Amino acid sequence: MTFFTALLEHHFLQAALLAGLLAAIGCGVIGSYVVVKRIGYLAGGIAHSVLGGMGAALYFGLDPMGGALVAAIISALLIGWVRLRWGGQEDILIGALWAIGMAVGILFIERTPGYTGNLMSYLFGNILLVPERQLWLMGGLDLLLLGTVGLLYRHFLAVAFDEEFARLRGLPVTALYLLLLCLVAVTVVLLIQVVGLILVIALLTLPAAIAGQYVQTLGRMMLVATLLGAVFTSGGLALSYAPDLPPGATIILLAGAAYVLSTLWYHWSLARRRRRSVEAAP
Repeated sequence: MTFFTALLEHHFLQAALLAGLLAAIGCGVIGSYVVVKRIGYLAGGIAHSVLGGMGAALYFGLDPMGGALVAAIISALLIGWVRLRWGGQEDILIGALWAIGMAVGILFIERTPGYTGNLMSYLFGNILLVPERQLWLMGGLDLLLLGTVGLLYRHFLAVAFDEEFARLRGLPVTALYLLLLCLVAVTVVLLIQVVGLILVIALLTLPAAIAGQYVQTLGRMMLVATLLGAVFTSGGLALSYAPDLPPGATIILLAGAAYVLSTLWYHWSLARRRRRSVEAAP
């Protein structure tokens, strides 16, 4: 009740709640592709490499989220190109981009004249300090994601489940795959303000992973994952308020606990159904 009372009085809490809901759209829609396509490691490489872009933007007096977006898209295209051209070599490149991006970002941030910000806000998020311009950016990125997925839903569906089948149908698989990675990059930037670079992959994948245990179609998976993302972001924000806990970490703990409980329930229910089938067999 303390949180809901404060929510009516403080603008920064209203902005934080809206930021969490906007982030839930990206993590539900694009996170479903990440889970189905099993490219969580690629998404992790993209996420951690954006610190270099954020640090460079701060150093040159630009918006750090703009630098994050540029760095994320460049990393996505580079990782995708290497995967398509060199097969299994992308894991080495991802590890390199992961480390180099963070190292470059830390160096730029440390050398930024007059900068007194907290590096932890980039690593673990700071949803309570989301400025209004950031909300507009997040809303615009959500519209971009929804518009692109809406136009190319069937194409992305074919590429996500069977690239060879999509290629036989004459679809531009390479272009679609690179575009999908760019959408992952945009989603990563969406989630950075909420949970930070370190925890972004958990929020990107856990709601979709839970949804995938109970629904059979990608469209329903996106819808359920978006709703779960909204519950986790708003619930984590509420739980963290009174005890003054880090909101980003609380959101991830809530999502992680839900995933563990859901997985246990799913496998227990599956085992019970199998046992009943065996007992009912003649």
